[in-house]
Amino acid sequence: MKSLITILAAFAVAGSFALAADEKPKADKPKADPEKAFAKKDTNSDKSLSADEFKAGAKDAAKADEMFKRQDKDGDGKLSLEEFKARGGKKKDK
Repeated sequence: MKSLITILAAFAVAGSFALAADEKPKADKPKADPEKAFAKKDTNSDKSLSADEFKAGAKDAAKADEMFKRQDKDGDGKLSLEEFKARGGKKKDK
């Protein structure tokens, strides 16, 4: 019985090492390019994002609207690339 438990434990350990070897560390993930993301959202190519362009495709429109308002530092109703990039990569405010 002890040998069966030992064998099963060995397989479990070997399996976990195999799974860990297949996973890439998060540091290896390519980071999103904010300029490309901005250009993709800027559907009318006016070098700014309207609230509608910013919220397009958002899962939660209310959260996207709040984020847009926080990022629109000058209050002109549009996001410049600089405003868009300033928020990129930062955790959400609580």
